[in-house]
Amino acid sequence: MGRLIYINTVKNYSEGFMKALLEYSPKLISAFLILFVGLYAIRFINRFAKKIMVKRNLDPTLSKFLADILIWVLRVLLFVTFISKLGIETSSFVAILGAAGLAVGLSLQGSLSNFAGGMLIILFKPFRVGDTIEAQGVIGTVTEIQIFITKLLTANNQTIYIPNANLSNGIITNYSISGIRRIDLVLSLSYETDLKAAKEIVMEVMKNNNKILTSPEPSVMVRYLSDTAIHLAIRPWTKNEDFGIVSSDILEQCKIAFEDKKITIQPFTKGITK
Repeated sequence: MGRLIYINTVKNYSEGFMKALLEYSPKLISAFLILFVGLYAIRFINRFAKKIMVKRNLDPTLSKFLADILIWVLRVLLFVTFISKLGIETSSFVAILGAAGLAVGLSLQGSLSNFAGGMLIILFKPFRVGDTIEAQGVIGTVTEIQIFITKLLTANNQTIYIPNANLSNGIITNYSISGIRRIDLVLSLSYETDLKAAKEIVMEVMKNNNKILTSPEPSVMVRYLSDTAIHLAIRPWTKNEDFGIVSSDILEQCKIAFEDKKITIQPFTKGITK
């Protein structure tokens, strides 16, 4: 008798399950159909939007940023449509999502500041990808501007990640905007030095270096006088990409030329670059 009751119970549950499945299957099929078609449509819209932005010559960083926002907005809309098609009440879900978003926003205030900083950088463009900048105590070439951080590659091949909030609120020196850069070097000479001859030698060295620009013209002048030496300022102009090698060449060639002319360089000779 008990076995018969068990079999009837199982049968009733099976029939109820199959009935519910048959009634619910159209919603389930249509919901997943919307999901798959929607995912494909989002990829298509994203590619189409990127092509339009490329044709409009939009900044690559701004294009990527807008494309990322677009794809996430469309994904959220698709998800809400998907669960709505399944029969889940979306109003309560949206309320829960809003409350969760507020809580997450409060806990991620630093990240939101970085997001706002990224927006400011992208809109006002104090620098672009490929520019060499100095910020937050580091110098490097901008390799990527993301929503929250900016990546720099230093001269010794180190990757530096700087939060966009710090960048947007701090001082940024962009060495790439004008395309050229002045080198500031200082040589310390003995007080017995013939200044006129020393300046002529330095000018000749710079004249013979084809990486130094003739406009603006290079200059040589006395920077200041200390107790032990005359400090000579050497200021040639060069292209950004030649800055490092020209700085080194000028110091080396001036030393060789001074030695040939018996001009004494003080032991604490130093080069200052800015």
